[in-house]
Amino acid sequence: MELPDFMNYANKFSQTDFVEKISSIAKRAGAKLVYAALILYYTLQSDKVSTANKAMIIGALGYMISPLDVIPDAIPIAGLSDDLAVLLFVLKKVWTDIDPDIQTKAKEKLYKWFDEDEIDEEINDLFKQE
Repeated sequence: MELPDFMNYANKFSQTDFVEKISSIAKRAGAKLVYAALILYYTLQSDKVSTANKAMIIGALGYMISPLDVIPDAIPIAGLSDDLAVLLFVLKKVWTDIDPDIQTKAKEKLYKWFDEDEIDEEINDLFKQE
């Protein structure tokens, strides 16, 4: 899959819209997408992250929030696959900026929407594409 120019979506990101979107799609999206999004969201709040990496994160989260992307989110199963691809792409790019505490915080937040078995099964190998 060719990634879209997700940086065009930076103006779509807001903390409120992120929380609303992730809450509404959590179960449908799966633990892997939610975990990746949460890691990026919490990384964005870190003062240890470069401005360039923050810009990439904002673009990726804006893309996830936007209903107007390559594959509309309303399309069952496939609708969120482009969102996951963009999130994983950016996550790989900024991985060195991600503090282990951020990963823990994101994983703990997953328990709001998922059972422990679902979480472990889906996020053990975050970068493995399904």
